[in-house]
Amino acid sequence: MNPVDELAALFAGEGGAEYLGEAVTQAGHMLQAGALAEAAGAPAPLVAAALLHDIGHFHGTVTGRDLMEGHQDNRHSHTGADRLARWFGPEVAEPVRPHVAAKRYLCAVEPGYFAPLSEASVHTLRVQGGPMMVEQARAFAELPGAADAVAVRRWAEQAKDPGLATPDFDHFRPLLASLLLERRTP
Repeated sequence: MNPVDELAALFAGEGGAEYLGEAVTQAGHMLQAGALAEAAGAPAPLVAAALLHDIGHFHGTVTGRDLMEGHQDNRHSHTGADRLARWFGPEVAEPVRPHVAAKRYLCAVEPGYFAPLSEASVHTLRVQGGPMMVEQARAFAELPGAADAVAVRRWAEQAKDPGLATPDFDHFRPLLASLLLERRTP
């Protein structure tokens, strides 16, 4: 199956599930994040990263929600990045890998970031290790992709509005197809 078709099937299938207690579905959340990145004028790979940032929550019969509710970090950022790396270059996959760490980072360094987090986001923050310590935050800030991860995180936090109109997955098909590794020309 074509990777974009496989992603579309995930959005249409597992993506319709509840998103960890949020007021939107998993697919709705990711579509909103992609739309917010696009509206911000982000480059195509970062729009794709925002759109696909939570793909690691899709695990078939054992969902990311099951693991997170069991107080176990499902490491969805890493599994998602690994999954995306099969189809896309690092400019798409790698901002996904540290997007959880970016939440922990922002909670540590940005006054006021924690206060508006949803109850579900606070729960997952605890499961994922809580706000970073000073040394962890310093090390994160020095990572080459830290700024992109923070951008994805900000869009992800904003992407929980049940009233926000967003394009459907088909809107993003051409963008995703243009970024596929096998479709690129040297």
